[in-house]
Amino acid sequence: MKRLLILTTALGALAVPASADVNLLSWGGAYGNSHLEAYVKPFQAETGIKVNMADADNPATPIKAMVEAGNITTDVASVEYADAVRLCDEGLLETIDPAILTVAEDGTAIEDDFIDGAITDCFVATDVYSMVLAYDDSKFADAKPSTPADFFDLAAFPGKRTMRKGAKFNLEFALMADGVAPDEVYDLLTTPEGVDRAFAKLDTIKNDTIWWEAGAQPPQLLADGEVTMAYAFNGRIFNAAHGENKPFKIVWDGQIYEMEGWIVPKGAPNLEEALKFITWTTAPAPQARAAEFISYGPPRRSAAALVGNIEGSDVPMGPNLPTTAENLTNALGSNLEFWVDHDAELNERFNSWLAS
Repeated sequence: MKRLLILTTALGALAVPASADVNLLSWGGAYGNSHLEAYVKPFQAETGIKVNMADADNPATPIKAMVEAGNITTDVASVEYADAVRLCDEGLLETIDPAILTVAEDGTAIEDDFIDGAITDCFVATDVYSMVLAYDDSKFADAKPSTPADFFDLAAFPGKRTMRKGAKFNLEFALMADGVAPDEVYDLLTTPEGVDRAFAKLDTIKNDTIWWEAGAQPPQLLADGEVTMAYAFNGRIFNAAHGENKPFKIVWDGQIYEMEGWIVPKGAPNLEEALKFITWTTAPAPQARAAEFISYGPPRRSAAALVGNIEGSDVPMGPNLPTTAENLTNALGSNLEFWVDHDAELNERFNSWLAS
């Protein structure tokens, strides 16, 4: 913390009145709670800067709208990696100088401590999350789902499914369920044949799928018995299983992982305060603390070693993180370049497919 104080003192441009606020846009639910407990409350206590926190189903959407309208009410937002790059390319975000970030306790340079790709011109990663197959253990007395193919097997594993309403994640998952190796998925999706194959696989469960839009929906659908299996954010399922004692299990085989992190909309009313918030929250200790509330892995190597037990328990969090080595077997990293290039066209096709 001494190092942080020295850093922020040196950055005279970041000096702001104690009464200044930071307007933060997060995702709500268990993920938003991890931001509140690990970042917002301790940041406020230490700096005296108030943080006003709001939620959105996907913060990238209102950020784009408010900047284009010239009515910016958010200073910092949490968004998915591909959305951050796209918004940055469109000139809708402020740049973030990596020099403001806090170095590791052992002096490891920022560029070496953060995992590859975790810092871009307009983005600093806060966590690594994944989309995973999850199921209600009480619904399957004998054989248990264990592969992506099982998600699509309505005969062996009956019941409705729930998947995110959109092309991203679903097309990749469908191809892996159809036998495509993770390292071949994106090469195949760049071809018309690969896209057709993915949609053909989705066709097999289309009539038995409920499409979710907010991350809190899949665990609720499982809890209400409306579905027996979900393709959902791992942290949401983890929170329901460990925090609410729901009989939900995660299958790591076929997980698709991606980073999420902070952006600052162009013209943010409290730019200096926003950068202070980013500096503080992306230090190793706060990132490790956030991972104790929800099972998203820290993008900093120095933070990973600091992650302790699941909040309020004596159970180590490590085995529940997508970045733990054994959980990465047969995993797929979401391809940023692919989705920046193909998001619009594939979502247009997905929406047409869904309506047909």
